[in-house]
Amino acid sequence: MADAETSATPPDAAALAARVVAFAAPAALTTTQDAVRAVWPSLQDGTGAAPDAALVAEETLAMVATVTARAVAAGLRPRPDAAGPAVDALVEVPLLVHDFLLGAQLVASGAEGDVPPDDGGVYDRLARKLGFYATHLPEGGVPGPARLRTLLPLWMGRVSPPRLPTTPDARLASTGVPEIVALHARLVLAFAERAAGRA
Repeated sequence: MADAETSATPPDAAALAARVVAFAAPAALTTTQDAVRAVWPSLQDGTGAAPDAALVAEETLAMVATVTARAVAAGLRPRPDAAGPAVDALVEVPLLVHDFLLGAQLVASGAEGDVPPDDGGVYDRLARKLGFYATHLPEGGVPGPARLRTLLPLWMGRVSPPRLPTTPDARLASTGVPEIVALHARLVLAFAERAAGRA
C-alpha cells in the first residue's frame, strides 16, 4: 500500500521544473540551429552579400525560446509551482547562450577571470527581442499552427536583409521553418504534459 501511495505522489516543483527545462532548453537550441540552416538560403539577395549571421541567430533563438516557454507553460498548467520557474529559466536561454559564447572566447584566449564589464547593451538588446516575441505570442495559449502563422512572418521580416524582392510570407513558405517550429512546440508541450502527469 505504501508503495502505491509513493508511486502516485506527484514530483516536487523543483524536480519537475528541472526535468522539463533539461528537455526543453537543448530542444530550443537544436530547433534554433535547424531553423537558421533552413532559412539561410532565402535570406540571400542575389548579390553575394551575406545576411547578418549574429542578428539571424539572436532573433531566431529569442523567437524559439519564447515558443518553448509558452509550450512549457501550457503543458505545466496544472502545476503552476513548477511552471513559473521553468518558464523563467527558458526565457533566459538567449542570455545564457551569450554568456557561454563570451566565456568560451575568454577561455580560448587565456583571459578567463578578466571578463570585461558589460554596459548592458547586449542584454538590453536580447531583452527587447524577447519582449517583442512575448508580445506577439501572448501567455495562456498553446503555440500551435494558427499562432505560429501570425508570429513567424514577423520573425522572417526581422531576420531578412532590406530590399529583398519577395515578401516575408513568400520567403517563409519555401523554408520549412513553420513545420520545424510547430514540431518543436508539440514535442515540448507533450513532454511537459507527460512530466506533469497529464499524459
